[in-house]
Amino acid sequence: MRAVRFSTFFFTLLALLGAYLVSSSEPAEAAETLLSQGRPALASSVESAAFPASAAVDGDNGTRWASSFADNQWLQLDLGSSQTINRVLLRWEAAYARGFQLQTSGNGTDWTTIQTTTNGTGGEQNLTVNGSGRYVRILVTQRATQWGASLFEFQVYGGTASGPIVRVAEFLADCAYTHRLPDDPIVFPNLPGASHMHSFFGATVTNANTTVQDLATSPTTCNPAEDRSSYWVPTFYNNNQPVEPTGTTFYYLGEGVRDDVIARIQPLPYGLRIVAGNAKATGPNDNTISRWSCLHAGDAGAGHDFITCPAGTMLESYLDFPQCWNGRDLDSPDHKSHMAYPVNGDCPASHPVPVPKLRQVLRYPVNGSTAGFRLASGGGFTMHGDFFNAWPPAEMERRVNDCIRPIIKCGADGHP
Repeated sequence: MRAVRFSTFFFTLLALLGAYLVSSSEPAEAAETLLSQGRPALASSVESAAFPASAAVDGDNGTRWASSFADNQWLQLDLGSSQTINRVLLRWEAAYARGFQLQTSGNGTDWTTIQTTTNGTGGEQNLTVNGSGRYVRILVTQRATQWGASLFEFQVYGGTASGPIVRVAEFLADCAYTHRLPDDPIVFPNLPGASHMHSFFGATVTNANTTVQDLATSPTTCNPAEDRSSYWVPTFYNNNQPVEPTGTTFYYLGEGVRDDVIARIQPLPYGLRIVAGNAKATGPNDNTISRWSCLHAGDAGAGHDFITCPAGTMLESYLDFPQCWNGRDLDSPDHKSHMAYPVNGDCPASHPVPVPKLRQVLRYPVNGSTAGFRLASGGGFTMHGDFFNAWPPAEMERRVNDCIRPIIKCGADGHP
């Protein structure tokens, strides 16, 4: 009799567990999918051969499509089969569109408009749409500048994003300003005063002599407190007075590569040092990937140099670090060549190890005329960032396992 009762209980428990697993997996199964990565692309025009249509769907924020200098330009993608489309992400270069339409088609000839914008913001625009078709295009009806239209990325997503899990590979750290010093423990180690002025975030002890062992035991301004890393940028000045950002968020992302590459992302190695951006840039187009925009005022535009932001807004700085590691070196002589940006949605053979992409977002409490703005390194186009990784390895690995690889949006605590 006891065996029968145990058997009944056991199979009932299995049935309940199975039902729970099925119901728990439904949000992930229904999650959206990036449809556009690496798909065939056509454009009405290109500024030159250096800016082809394919550059907008290669997952590389260092490449872009740019049209000729006229309105009514378009960029068209072939998704390969009819797809349901629910979201489009546009990552504009400084030459963005004020007016545009998103359109779908079953045959590439007859188009249905699923979204119209007349006050485009530039920067990064995340648009919720409802449409279907094999072909999708953006039709630029009004340029915001005298140049053409230019997109770093044109990402089209399908499926649904309903349910408690958001399909974005992300975790983050909010790390407040700590101090200023003319030091740089990556570029000028053990040489106090050798650098231009830097503003530091995160670990409070950082100076020219800092090692990863120092960071590991340092107090930190980061949320979460597990992040003992140090982040620093050239100090921002307004009329020669230093101004520190009041918003300082460092995102760790899986975007920019294919889903199958995200699935094999590795934790950032302990002690890794990276410099991103171009401190020696002489102009906005001089091989710099940093960009400026205005918080809550996207119509003010975006670009590699300072932007005039309207009253009541703030100046924002965005910088993406490379996400492909050579698998060997924690640093390199130029502090960059041990890392690389992805190409066509994957890491190049020279840098085969995908790691989370660090995105640095800083918000400065300034607006209005940019005449008095400068960085310690020069113009706005010289914005660059330094990162010295001191996340505890187990904590970094947990967040990669729980947030990045399964493509789940996590908060500062590393949980959905």
